[in-house]
Amino acid sequence: MRTKIVAGNWKMNNDKKESKKLIKDLKKAIKKEKLKNTRVIVAPTFVNLSASLKAADGSAIEVVAQNMHQAKNGAYTGEISADMLKAIGIKTVILGHSERRTYFNETDASLAAKVDAILENDLETIFCFGELLEDRKSENHFAVVESQISNALFHLGADAWKSIILAYEPVWAIGTGETASAEQAQEMHAFIRSIVAKKYNQEVADAVSILYGGSVKPANAEEIFSKPDVDGGLIGGAALNVDDFTGIIKAI
Repeated sequence: MRTKIVAGNWKMNNDKKESKKLIKDLKKAIKKEKLKNTRVIVAPTFVNLSASLKAADGSAIEVVAQNMHQAKNGAYTGEISADMLKAIGIKTVILGHSERRTYFNETDASLAAKVDAILENDLETIFCFGELLEDRKSENHFAVVESQISNALFHLGADAWKSIILAYEPVWAIGTGETASAEQAQEMHAFIRSIVAKKYNQEVADAVSILYGGSVKPANAEEIFSKPDVDGGLIGGAALNVDDFTGIIKAI
């Protein structure tokens, strides 16, 4: 059985005090829930990772990073390496979020290098990808998603996929209030699983968790998560509110 995952990407939100409070409130809320093979993940900003790890200690909440640089060290002002993240206890890193691709010009090639660095350091990645609205309207969305996955991930061996979580995020649905229908999400997730199976084998494809991200809320989470190829969600805005995030966790 694939692991279910609800991951909250806090983006550039919450100072130290707010981060600790949100985790404290979340710990209390999920104590009452039976997580049923479900991982609960939060991704604070770099400067609040250590405080968040301490706040989450002893709970089911996993703290992960929002990004990292592919180099081990060097003259990369403002960047963070895998070694630095590992040194404070981080085990998982989000890569390829559409905001990183759009605002910081991350490419499939640079993301492939980051994925390699992840694996070299025995870390895990939540790898993001997804099409723009014009891709969807022109019915080019499958080709775009296949290109993003194949260019960044298909150079890897099959064993590497044990350290990869996929996160499909249609860019047109991120922070817009628009959401892909449950049927659209399932259609794309099934397609993603099929191309992984074609490249590797069905066992690898069936084992990888594929998350949906894009304006997931308590009101629509249960319908989206009920689809057979949707294994959870990468949550943005709703992850900043303990009641909303707990509501989404309950839906899985």
